[in-house]
Amino acid sequence: MTKRDYYEILGVNKSASTDEIKSAYRKLAMQYHPDRNPGNKEAEDKFKECAEAYEVLSDSQKRSRYDQFGHQGVNSTGFQGFDNINDIFSHFGDIFGSFGGGGSIFDDFFGTGNSSSRRHGSQGISGSDIKISLKLNLSEIAEGVEKTLKIKKQKTCGACNGTGAKAGSGYTTCSYCNGTGQIKQVSRSFFGQFVNVSECPHCNGEGRIVKEKCPECSGDGRIKSESTIKVKVPAGVVEGNYIPMRGQGNAGARGGVNGDLLVFIEEEESKIFTRNNDDVIYELNLSFIDAALGADVIVPTLNGKARLKIEPGTQSGDILKMKDKGIKHLNGYGRGDQLVQVNVYIPKKLSSKEKEILKQLAKSENFQPKN
Repeated sequence: MTKRDYYEILGVNKSASTDEIKSAYRKLAMQYHPDRNPGNKEAEDKFKECAEAYEVLSDSQKRSRYDQFGHQGVNSTGFQGFDNINDIFSHFGDIFGSFGGGGSIFDDFFGTGNSSSRRHGSQGISGSDIKISLKLNLSEIAEGVEKTLKIKKQKTCGACNGTGAKAGSGYTTCSYCNGTGQIKQVSRSFFGQFVNVSECPHCNGEGRIVKEKCPECSGDGRIKSESTIKVKVPAGVVEGNYIPMRGQGNAGARGGVNGDLLVFIEEEESKIFTRNNDDVIYELNLSFIDAALGADVIVPTLNGKARLKIEPGTQSGDILKMKDKGIKHLNGYGRGDQLVQVNVYIPKKLSSKEKEILKQLAKSENFQPKN
């Protein structure tokens, strides 16, 4: 079968730089990674094809020979393929560590590489995270608040101390995977030998099996419970922010580490104020008389009521600032302001006497608009 052009496989021009080739390969490798496409033979083949293309084009000498002689030029150099798919990960791990500050993107996003040893084995299975929403009003957001939350989660079984084994019992090595926690299936292709590694279904990747299950937790090492947790919310949070509480999630099974509790912030809509970053906006309906003559009015704030001075001649649409009456800055000093938008109220119905007064005032030059 005729091989596809390596540049075409990665979707780059022949003049592409090394960084462009790295970026293209990274994107395709993530797209066709077997963990994202379980059981998809076509995706696996494309993943291997991308790996072969990158292996050649990332090497300046091989790329030069390929540009001169095509596939025949690099075949003669002894390209052997890879013994298994994990060899691809380690062979190209350097390019993934260069993106996003260390660590393979496969480790971060797909849990390949050594993720099984991180989650399973003698350390048990890690507990899952819990995500909850916490609604706050603007006053709570402005000052920060401490909330008491009740959450349902899995906690360590007290009868077996989380081991999952009945008292006096213990563990035995899983005979299906011989204690490795993994099942390997070997296959061969044009590119060489590939080994597909999957979690052992008999021991769930732990490599061990409880001899006699704890009657309280049925061997899981965890039981369902309801817990009360206090969370401190700093001032200035916005909707979508979340507070991670390490180790407050579901307990790990049979000695595994606990998951985290992630408290996501929801902001209740205020009937009085509109939020603009750390400022709050309040609309003040002001009488024509107070706008013309000036007045002292009482307006609501996030912390109660306050007096606001209206200067004579205040116009509809004017915005008055009440300094430091807004929301405290998140993780910083100071706070926002309260902005008062003035809406001059014009009455729709007038008595005969009121109309007569206004007609007299209309004759005054001061009541004529200045264009």
